Amino acid sequence: MTNAPATISRMPNPGQFVPELSDISAALFRATGNHSVPRTTISLVHLRAGQIVHNTYLTILNTAFLRKAGETEERITAVSSWQDAPYFTPAERAALALVEATLQPAPRGQERVPDELYAEVAEHYDEKALATLTIAIGQINFFIALAVIGKPQPVASLADQQWD
Repeated sequence: MTNAPATISRMPNPGQFVPELSDISAALFRATGNHSVPRTTISLVHLRAGQIVHNTYLTILNTAFLRKAGETEERITAVSSWQDAPYFTPAERAALALVEATLQPAPRGQERVPDELYAEVAEHYDEKALATLTIAIGQINFFIALAVIGKPQPVASLADQQWD
């Protein structure tokens, strides 16, 4: 019996069957790369999203992006408990609260993103940045579907082989 890693991807690379996927991905990265929201903030939001949906692929990938950007291990590790961690700016906290509200079910009878949260986020981000942050949350939701359904191999870089 060998200790070779088991194949964990559930499906082949969807880009093989839908080549437009690379265009969609590139467009989303261009849209969120307009410098209105720091790339670090976007990666923090994407890391938190991966944690919320319990997806190793997204968690490892976005952790690697943050490390490559020079983020400290304390900040990266504390994303899962950001509410009481002293490492995040008010703007980052607002962004993390927004992705949590978007991805988690609201208490019965309440909105996922209440007006108070929207107002808090808007205090830290101008209209372009708020639109960009919203697109970044949509971007990670797009990739969540691919990650939880297709279950690509965890990688530390998009250049690494993700699919079997």
